Parts: sequence; C-alpha cells; structure tokens
Amino acid sequence: MDTSQVHEQDSPFRTSARRTLGLEQQAIGALISKLGTDFDRACELMLACQGRVVVTGMGKSGHVAGKIAATLASTGTPAFFVHPGEASHGDLGMITPIDVVLALSNSGETNEVTALLPLLKRMGVPLVSMTGRPGSTLAKHADAHLDAGVEREACPLDLAPTSSTTAALALGDALAVALLEARGFTAEEFALSHPGGSLGRRLLLRVSDLMHREERLPRVALGSPLRDALLEITRQGLGFTCVTDADGRMVGVYTDGDLRRTLDQYADLRSLKVDDVMTRPGKRIKADVLAAEAVRVMEDNRITALAVVDDDGKPVGALHMHDLLSSGVI
Repeated sequence: MDTSQVHEQDSPFRTSARRTLGLEQQAIGALISKLGTDFDRACELMLACQGRVVVTGMGKSGHVAGKIAATLASTGTPAFFVHPGEASHGDLGMITPIDVVLALSNSGETNEVTALLPLLKRMGVPLVSMTGRPGSTLAKHADAHLDAGVEREACPLDLAPTSSTTAALALGDALAVALLEARGFTAEEFALSHPGGSLGRRLLLRVSDLMHREERLPRVALGSPLRDALLEITRQGLGFTCVTDADGRMVGVYTDGDLRRTLDQYADLRSLKVDDVMTRPGKRIKADVLAAEAVRVMEDNRITALAVVDDDGKPVGALHMHDLLSSGVI
C-alpha cells in the first residue's frame, strides 16, 4: 500500500477537517428543503423597501450579519449593519419606517435582539428573522422567517457556532442572489460599487479615459515622405502613426512592425511615401468602448497600439498597451 495514503488516512487533522466540512455541507444542503413562502415574502419585502435593509445580530450571528449586509449592498440592495446592543442605546435612530430589518439569532431568543421587537413594531418596520428555531420569539414576531436551523454543530462538543453560522451565511447569499436576479442587476452596476477593484477597472474604464489626445496623437497626411512618418513615430513614442486623407479620415497606419518589413523589402527609403508601405485600413476602435475590449482587440491581432476614431473615421486618440497595463485593466 502507498505509505503516503496511509499517512493521509491516519492524519487526525485531516480526519477532523473532513468531518467538519462534511457536517457543514450537510447543513447547507438541508436548507434547500426549508425554503418556502416565507423566503418569497422576505424577498418581496426587501424589493419593496424604499429605504435600507438593516441587518443585525449578536456575537457570531453579528459577524455573519455584517457579511450579509456587505453582500446585499454590493449586489444592488442598499444595506448596513447595526449592532443590536448599540441600537438600544441610541443607534436605533439609524432605522426609519421605510427600512426593513433582517435580524439573525440562532436561538431566536438573544436578549439584545428581542429587545428591539417592541420598538420595531411601534415604528411599523417590516421584520425578517433568520433563526435556527421556527418556534422562537424572534421567529414568531417576524413578518417573514428564514429557517437556518442545523441538526448539529460541526464542533464535536456541539457548542461552538460552526454549522449554524455557515448555514446562515449561505442563506444570506441565497437571499442576496435572489434579489440580485429579481432586480436584473448587471455586472456594470456591480462594478460601480467596486470602483477600486480590478473588476471595476475592467467594467468602468473606457478607451476615452486612457487614450492620448490632441498633440499626443501621432498622425501624418497621406502622401507624406516615409521620413516624416518615422519622425512622428519617434516623437510620440507610441510605436505607430495614423495616416489621414485630405478630409482628416484615417486611411491606414504605419507601425514599428511595418518599418521592419520595409527594411526587408527596400534598400533605399528616401524616395518612399508613407502610402507605399502603410497598413490599410489599420486597426481602430471607438472612444466609448470599454478599455477591456481594446485589450481583446490588441491580443487577437497581436498588436500593442490602436488608433481611436470618431463616427466619421477621423482619429481622435491613440491607445497603447502600456496605458492599459498602468491603469490596471490588465
């Protein structure tokens, strides 16, 4: 027998980890059969909410509540976390009648959470509860109850919140995704709440945000000596120049790669016009296109720069791969 397999099977750490993951997997799987009309009601209340979804919970449930609030907020459902202990000492003023409260408590009897019930009822704030006991105080007084109960904790003492917090976290994700899909939430909307991340840069930055303009735009007129095109490429340092006709429309480009091919084909460059050796019509892109699309065009065509043109085909900018790299788009 393979000794490495024996070691793996006998490892108490891995045995414990497998047992824990198995129990938590079962806890999440059991949630599926518990989804009923109360889940629909919870979604309807949150979709109809004119304010914010206020998520609250104590202890480990509070940590889960904070994550659920963050997930809701980043997926199109405005939400924030309020500590239930602080709520009883002034922070309840953060909750308004147009909000919806999502309260988490595994037992459904957490004092700091149940203490809020009379105040929420008096304000007429809709309450969604997430507990492990459908018959608990919190569940009974909620407008919709989400059953996150588990058969047992993954903790061998059946004490430390493990399976129960995992189940609550998963149920919170299910709620957020159901709301996301109901709202028709888009990737671009997601990026608007994540502008500092790589996804935000890929989905928000457009070619117009990164392109070189006006005096940094390399261009020469059709009929120019090749020498002028080479000087323009050198002056702008983008590895190419646009070639435009008498109306200012782009008819081609001349690149560093074209120069290498020109040197292979012609012994004397002095008599050449840029028209003789340029690439027609030249790769181009519009200014309002996502910068990520410019990356795809460059990669597909194995080029490092693109001309940016307007609706009339006139150059308005130039984009280099270095611009995309430095901006974090790639």
